[in-house]
Amino acid sequence: MTKESLLKDKVILAVDDEPDILEIIEDELDMCLLHKAKDYDTAFQYLLSYTYDAVILDIMGVNGFELLKTAVSKGFPTIMLTAHAVTTDSLKKSIKLGAVSFLPKEKILEIPEFLERIVLGEGKSMWNRVFERFENYFNRRFGPDWKERDKFLKEFEESLKKEAE
Repeated sequence: MTKESLLKDKVILAVDDEPDILEIIEDELDMCLLHKAKDYDTAFQYLLSYTYDAVILDIMGVNGFELLKTAVSKGFPTIMLTAHAVTTDSLKKSIKLGAVSFLPKEKILEIPEFLERIVLGEGKSMWNRVFERFENYFNRRFGPDWKERDKFLKEFEESLKKEAE
């Protein structure tokens, strides 16, 4: 007997200007009640009108950082999902604006796992998991010393390690 997903009947908002990405998210989260938005205005109205267990936001094409501010102000745990904005600046901005996680689009099939951890953690930050899980990916993308080159990211990672102790 298969165990029931922790995501069963969770209400999720997914925002991306690429219809194929929304289709993949819909396929991966078929156990959820999923609202989809392809643009900023629709997403903004959804954020004002509904309550979500989690929000998944693209950064580019939908003004994701502005939507992140709104989602966080409403108390919705939010994952930033991006392809073109996988940069240390986007990572830092996501952290500073209150996202609980960051996922490169090429890792999109890991969305259910990240959302389950967010549900289990009652919406708490997943940054430890992001830094741990994607260390090799980020090292290849940004260079092996990417955290050491950035004071904010270095201090942030050190604070995560202290929290874990």
